[in-house]
Amino acid sequence: MKQKSGERTLLASVLLSSPGPVVLGIALFFGRSSTQLADFIRRTSELVAIIVSWIVFRIVHKNDEFDVSRKGKLERAVNSCVGAAMCFSGAAMIYIALFSSDTETGNVIPGLVIALLGVITNTWFWLRYKKLNNEKSDAILLAQSRLYRAKSLVDTCVVIALACVTVFPGTPAAGYVDLCGSIIVAVYLIFCGITTIHGKRNYEHVNSEKT
Repeated sequence: MKQKSGERTLLASVLLSSPGPVVLGIALFFGRSSTQLADFIRRTSELVAIIVSWIVFRIVHKNDEFDVSRKGKLERAVNSCVGAAMCFSGAAMIYIALFSSDTETGNVIPGLVIALLGVITNTWFWLRYKKLNNEKSDAILLAQSRLYRAKSLVDTCVVIALACVTVFPGTPAAGYVDLCGSIIVAVYLIFCGITTIHGKRNYEHVNSEKT
């Protein structure tokens, strides 16, 4: 039952996360906020990570006799690929934030709406994954709990940054807040990427940590 609940929650994460990158990608044609661009890349990277997590969860839990050694290798390989992609995205965003010469941000309302919905949705998923992991420790669900906790915090930062750009468009203060917002998202990506690459610690401590 717990395996089915975990799989359904991961699938729900995939379905609810999918529209974000699409909407933000379209929104970038109307608004060029560096925070909005950073958020687009961040959400795309996270969607890939969630899809991979869902696929791996289905594979390793398809039966109770799945080879433990193969399971560990598969999870570590996935962690390395996803973590490297997130680190690359974070580095690219720092470069864009620091060296972009375009100061016109345009309409960032779509990005703001997506971020607001993200705070609500991601907080619910964080609590859901936390509950599932508390019922029975699982490395993938523990990682998802940590991911969604971070997603909630970053979405809050994005909301603040884009709200300032919306309320005070074209002002130096809005530009600074927008810059700080994109750097926060970039640092988050790099931090999560490094944590994911070294995700073996999650498996070693999965039975001792309940977040």
